[in-house]
Amino acid sequence: MREPARAVISQVATSFTELPDQGESSAVDGPLGWPGYDEALARARDRTGEGESVVCGVADIGGVTAVLVAFEFGFLGGSLGTRTGRRIEQAFTRARELAVPVVSLIATGGSRMQEGTPALTQLQRVARQLALTRAAGLPHIAVLRDPATGGGWATLGAGADVIIGLDGAQVGFAGSRVRPPGYTVAEQLAAGQVDQVVSHPELKDRLARWLRLLTTPSAAPAVVPVALGSATLPETGWDAVRRARAPHRPRAQAYLDECFDWREPINGDRGGGVDPGVLCGFGHRDGGTVAYAAQCGTATRPAGFRTAARLVRLADRLGIPVLTLVDTPGAANDPEAERAGAGAAIAEMFAAIASATLPVTTMLIGEGGSGGALAFAAPGRMWVTPDSYFAVISPEAAAAILKQPPSEVRATTERLRLRPQDLVELGVARGIAERATLDRQPRDTTGSARQ
Repeated sequence: MREPARAVISQVATSFTELPDQGESSAVDGPLGWPGYDEALARARDRTGEGESVVCGVADIGGVTAVLVAFEFGFLGGSLGTRTGRRIEQAFTRARELAVPVVSLIATGGSRMQEGTPALTQLQRVARQLALTRAAGLPHIAVLRDPATGGGWATLGAGADVIIGLDGAQVGFAGSRVRPPGYTVAEQLAAGQVDQVVSHPELKDRLARWLRLLTTPSAAPAVVPVALGSATLPETGWDAVRRARAPHRPRAQAYLDECFDWREPINGDRGGGVDPGVLCGFGHRDGGTVAYAAQCGTATRPAGFRTAARLVRLADRLGIPVLTLVDTPGAANDPEAERAGAGAAIAEMFAAIASATLPVTTMLIGEGGSGGALAFAAPGRMWVTPDSYFAVISPEAAAAILKQPPSEVRATTERLRLRPQDLVELGVARGIAERATLDRQPRDTTGSARQ
């Protein structure tokens, strides 16, 4: 993971054209006049063969043109100085000129001490380039090598759209010399700060898959998936509830396998939380990319809403249509969920779908419990399966709120009109999804990244 920058570039790219250098600073021993700094730079150049701590250029990765920003850790620990900032700025500017994505291969210890505050301010320069590139609708993928710490992590790394970590890398704002021991990429994955952790041999193929997904949006809205469960509609409301709660009913994983040829997941809310009951990512289908956010039948936690909202916002910015699968008894409402901002997280997901400029397609595949389910649903574009129901709250909770005895739960269920056909008649759902035919060929999911 501490291989030279050009070695890493050669491993992931089939071609690479380096951007021209913009020249050196004329100041003796840098902006601070740090004693011996010029000699340290000369030794770093001799040792690495590089003129600075980043190598930037235009590359071909899996048939997709991208701009690469590769850190050379052997050059003063991959530290960010003023010339580093200029090179990164030049790289992102070139990406916008070419309208291509950026891939940052990060291995840095942070800002360069010998340049002091002028080096630190390069983080603002980098942040500006990230903002301009996001506004241009171009994706940015970060690869965290060892180490990815300090400002390099807090800007290029944590600020990327998709974050891939190499297994075993140290990743964190404080490096091992500031706060030993270092924080591992596996810990960052568990905290929802990293999307995927891959081994070094996997990196080339994983990068190529991601670049293909993020640069080939489907030209049409996400198609309505076929229904995988029952073919007949429930006769009563309680039948609908029992079907939706059946343990062997098809769940989100089965629907995602049916929908996509292959896919890649994103992970976490970037705020310290992961909800395993919500699957989010990008999938390939019929030559184009569709983003997905799917509930798995559990009570959705704040991290799940925030991860899904992040997915919807990113997809909309990149022009990628979104599919949401609704299946939850409701939002988690335990004390931990309330402390984590359940209400604010639900509001964030409502806002993300309401603000989307591309159509969002929704399918209700199981339980549709209250606002926790509705936050994932697109107004006017929701279809339902025969195994589903949608209600203002669970029938049991509705009866309790109305001060009815448990014996009245089934009667309350009928009054709620929560069956799939009721939802269509009430205008809540647009239609009932067609069931898969027996002769339908299943999609190949052997290459999908399981979540």
